[in-house]
Amino acid sequence: MHYNIDMYIRTISRKNKDGSKVSYIQLAHNFWDKEAGHPKAKVLYNFGREDSLDRDGLKRLAQSIRRYLGPGDGAPGEEAVHAEPLRFISSRPFGGVDFLDKLWNRLGIAGCIRKLLKTRNYSMPVERAIFAMVANRALAPSSKLGVEQWVDQDVYIEGLAEIEVQNLYRAMDFLLTADTDIQHDAFFSVADLFNLEVDLLYFDTTSTCFEIEEEDDFRKKGLSKDHRPDLPQAVIGLAVTRDGIPVRCWVWPGNTADMSVVEEVKKDLVGWKLGRVISVVDRGFVSEENLKTLQKTGGHYIAGEKMRSGKADTIKALSVKGRYHVVKDNLEVKEIVVGDGEGRKRYILVRNPQQAVRDREKREATIQKLQEDLAKLGDLKGKAHTKNVCHLVSHPSYGRYLKTLSDGSLRLDQAKIKAEAKLDGKYLIRTSDDTLSPEDIALGYKQLLEVEAAFRTIKSTLELRPVYHRLEERIRAHILLCWLALLLIRVAERETGETWLKMRHELQKLHLGEFKGKHGQVLQTTEITNEQKSYFSALKLEQPPRFIAIKTQ
Repeated sequence: MHYNIDMYIRTISRKNKDGSKVSYIQLAHNFWDKEAGHPKAKVLYNFGREDSLDRDGLKRLAQSIRRYLGPGDGAPGEEAVHAEPLRFISSRPFGGVDFLDKLWNRLGIAGCIRKLLKTRNYSMPVERAIFAMVANRALAPSSKLGVEQWVDQDVYIEGLAEIEVQNLYRAMDFLLTADTDIQHDAFFSVADLFNLEVDLLYFDTTSTCFEIEEEDDFRKKGLSKDHRPDLPQAVIGLAVTRDGIPVRCWVWPGNTADMSVVEEVKKDLVGWKLGRVISVVDRGFVSEENLKTLQKTGGHYIAGEKMRSGKADTIKALSVKGRYHVVKDNLEVKEIVVGDGEGRKRYILVRNPQQAVRDREKREATIQKLQEDLAKLGDLKGKAHTKNVCHLVSHPSYGRYLKTLSDGSLRLDQAKIKAEAKLDGKYLIRTSDDTLSPEDIALGYKQLLEVEAAFRTIKSTLELRPVYHRLEERIRAHILLCWLALLLIRVAERETGETWLKMRHELQKLHLGEFKGKHGQVLQTTEITNEQKSYFSALKLEQPPRFIAIKTQ
């Protein structure tokens, strides 16, 4: 709706139960109601009770606003007053932080934090400080010192005009003490609001490295998923729903092995009483002990199996003859049962024809390059292996296709090439649940990609790195802030069908202008676009008001 400049101060009165009358002052404007066929008044801003306000000052300020916007005709019954026009002081992005703040409140995160703060004694707005750090990660990721400047100069956050960095650190310390409660309450609030399906939970880990040379008790070297084995790291675990909504996160020292965390994750999620949950895990977590852990308290699993593990049951499953059945998403599945009784194991062999073509082309290119390199080495009979030879033999891609003969020469291993060709486009899944169809199992495992997408969002959009903190507690709190930001933007993406990058770009176009004059200050938003309206509407959030604040001098 277009706001014209025909605005005015008006008074409304209400009677209390005791018969007394209270008057309130509002800033209103007239607009033409097409359906009614006559003009109507719309309230732009509520100033509050008349007995606590300077009515004449408000009139002068309203007139200043009108003079800034241009000449107007005035409003019936309101006398014109002389006022100097307002000056345009500044403009800040407002749409993104307003959207996130309202979503933050709707999801109950603000309420959860305030509830936990009731037993604490803080002289600072802890909840507002936590929200500021979460919003910063979603909109303009920076260090905590950068957040201090961001709040003061770059955005408008209701209830937080400024914040010192030491108070941000205090808020992070509180956040860590309330970690479990906040994650629990936030997720279940989202699950209830949006009727999320939580029968399938997907879990995976990633790592984040630190630009330091020496390890400490927490930042340690381990299996790096950032391809930086030279740097100390921390390991992050993440569970998400089939829609990619984050359920919970964990943080461990950098030398933590994937298979060692399953029991802790299972125990934590069982404590949440989610009901019948099937855990979906990648090949890195599969051990017989871990699979038994996932079945405790009535749970089940869908787990990837390493096809090249050499385990007898895996070899048998891959050798079983039978036809594939086509399911959606370009997948073909074949159900295989190995063993009987307590030793019975249910497998699903999945084949993606398109991936099979890509695997074949990649292998053929690798073998061609390998043949060229072998030709360059020449005759190796009876000669000591050079550095180039050792490089080929130990190479993760080349080495699997080579064999060393007794005379020291290298040859292509044709049997291994043939065996690898049989695995093109395939992956093997094992499950403990006999009620799931092969299609549900295959598609469920494929959705594990949602966790990988969440990790990509944390590392790129939310810029998890660089982590500027040194203390373990602050590192853990920093990752929890990223988790909260991920929760907000994943919910937004789910409900709007848009990517957060696109939404952020559009929302940040909505600005908040600051106007000042002799008679006061006005904070006014730019007109909201249809696309911005659609985002607020999709999440059932109230649109930004035309005026955020109006203050007389």
